[in-house]
Amino acid sequence: MAVKEIAVIGAGPAGMMAAIRAAERGARVTLFERNDKVGRKLAITGKGRCNVTNDCGPAEFLSHVISGGKFLYSSAFRFPPRFVMDFFEEAGVPLKTERGNRVFPESDRAYDVVDALLSRVRSSGVRLVTGARVASAVRTDGGFTVKVRGGEEAFYDAVIVATGGVSYPLTGSTGDGYGFARAAGIPVTKLAPSLVPVETAEDFSPLSGLTLKNVTLTVRDPTGAAVFSQLGEMLFSRFGVTGPLVLSATASMRAFPVGEYSMSVDLKPAVKPEEFDGRLLTVLRESGRKDLVNALRGTAPAALIPFIIRAADADPRSRAGDVTKKTRAAILGAFKDFRVTPVRFRPVEEAVVTAGGVDLGALDPGTMESKTVPGLYFAGEVIDADAYTGGFNLQIAFSTGAAAGDAAGKA
Repeated sequence: MAVKEIAVIGAGPAGMMAAIRAAERGARVTLFERNDKVGRKLAITGKGRCNVTNDCGPAEFLSHVISGGKFLYSSAFRFPPRFVMDFFEEAGVPLKTERGNRVFPESDRAYDVVDALLSRVRSSGVRLVTGARVASAVRTDGGFTVKVRGGEEAFYDAVIVATGGVSYPLTGSTGDGYGFARAAGIPVTKLAPSLVPVETAEDFSPLSGLTLKNVTLTVRDPTGAAVFSQLGEMLFSRFGVTGPLVLSATASMRAFPVGEYSMSVDLKPAVKPEEFDGRLLTVLRESGRKDLVNALRGTAPAALIPFIIRAADADPRSRAGDVTKKTRAAILGAFKDFRVTPVRFRPVEEAVVTAGGVDLGALDPGTMESKTVPGLYFAGEVIDADAYTGGFNLQIAFSTGAAAGDAAGKA
């Protein structure tokens, strides 16, 4: 029986996993990467630490998927988070589990993850071609003609597209895979940013870079229903707010225009309102003749205090000892319900992942193969599946990449 020739387009996590699995099943695999190096986006994930997966079972993993959970059922159970962890441990990358079951390399170096995948690619016999942007993958009799811009043209029995989305385009994710899908008559759903910073009506530029830890962010939709509420970390930027809490919250802000949602930050979630009111009363009494700004120093980051006072509609120059019960209640409210007004998401290019992509209805969930174009597979961020932060999006890449590689590599 002739050896299958397979082209994998894109050497990110999904593409490298697909290439490895297909080669280990006996196929002759060529992996094309448009950049000079593989895994450029992977190398910057998790602030350069790389949250490779989440230490949970497949069912729990699927509960953190925003779009495509039902579709991912088969691939998640066949290649669950435990398999991903075993893969890297066996590749010589010791792992550790942190808050929220987030899994990182012990070294805190994303490049160790990239190097482990690259090493396995090479040891599996995959032919890696870097600096090669694929221009087209056209279905011909019994296979595909793959053309590289300014380079080679060759025939392959199957093609796996794992080119990523359109976020972080400088890493090579510029949406090429959507073009391959459309050229083959496969629908692509609307693309949008997910896990993305938020621009606000408030000018928080004086707070740019300030991180708030152990706060609770709550997001409500126009009906008043809480669509997100979580304890964690966020930060201010020149345009608004960002950080883990904000990025996660945006995944739940899809049903209405962004500006119709409201955001509230509990700056003191571990303290009950009545308890904190007592603390404020003591601080104000002991501060006496100090102005309000100086009196509240120590209750919050110094740069944030003027914003809290402004939110309470209080006079920052008023004496602490003269603050009325009504004003104290307003200050308490500002600490426990600090309002942030979202206006719009930052551009999709700044998002962690791209929501939308190759229509899942056009793919076989067990194999990632097109239902209408035999031999054409899609895996990773290029498909219409995304999840919350915590290693879940990389797990989607690894699970779908493994499924596509297994299916395409079969003799």
